[in-house]
Amino acid sequence: MQLTNHVLMIRPVDFKFNTQTAANNRFQVQPGSLQEQVQQRALAEFDAFAGLLRHEGVNVTIVNDTLDPETPDSIFPNNWISLHEDGRAFLYPMFSENRRKERRDDIIQLLATRFRLSAVEDLSSYENTARFLEGTGSMVLDRDHKIAYACRSQRTDAEVLHDFCARAGYRPVVFSATDASGFPIYHTNVMMCVGDGFVLACFDALPLEAERRLLLDAIRSTGKETVGISLDQMNRFAGNMLQLQGRSEKLIVMSEQAFRSLLPAQAGILEKYGKLIYAPLTTIETNGGGSARCMLAEIHLPEN
Repeated sequence: MQLTNHVLMIRPVDFKFNTQTAANNRFQVQPGSLQEQVQQRALAEFDAFAGLLRHEGVNVTIVNDTLDPETPDSIFPNNWISLHEDGRAFLYPMFSENRRKERRDDIIQLLATRFRLSAVEDLSSYENTARFLEGTGSMVLDRDHKIAYACRSQRTDAEVLHDFCARAGYRPVVFSATDASGFPIYHTNVMMCVGDGFVLACFDALPLEAERRLLLDAIRSTGKETVGISLDQMNRFAGNMLQLQGRSEKLIVMSEQAFRSLLPAQAGILEKYGKLIYAPLTTIETNGGGSARCMLAEIHLPEN
């Protein structure tokens, strides 16, 4: 259940630095003088990354973004939709107003022609009371053991999380996580990745010892091997990985920056669980504050 061979990706048409998300996403780098080249460079990175996944046997459904409405972060679809093995799709409340426009009925309809979509669970009304849960950015799901790991932030509200868990049959494991300056980590999936036999996380980002023990106990209860990364590695998107099923072997997908930050011992552990594949995503990472995992909405829906 943890792995899928199908992913949804949104090909950008106007990718750029989103000022609406920058206030609480410290992974975004302030834009420089070459913003006019950002879309061109991001598109090249996107196409190369999607091509790599397809070369490894991953089934990639690509949908082109549209210029209207303006959605500079549409390249990160996992924040507005998650697709589950019981045939349900969940839609999520988004912090930034321009990101709410990423939710597209035509994409849901397209998926329904290719997969068995039985129901849509729409949580987006929480936006009316300024409470948010940005999909599998806010949550890192252990689908095998029905655990939803989540770090608190402006983007991750505990009440919405518990609503998702009640509907989807998950158990929440909630904790605080901060960067080296004490600023909250905006999305759980930049500091944590769950695979079928491992959990990689930046345990150093948890300032409270009791919550660190709680997180470790939850992981140990699943029998999965733990891999710790440093705050510096987290800042280089080493936490933003995703394990997928390739043509003939399991894959662990990440950016080139994340791969190059790994220590040999860390890479050795991960290689027990899949082939490490990576692509250069520097433009997307610096302007969008997200990396490889953020670009992939896993499709766990049953096939038609």
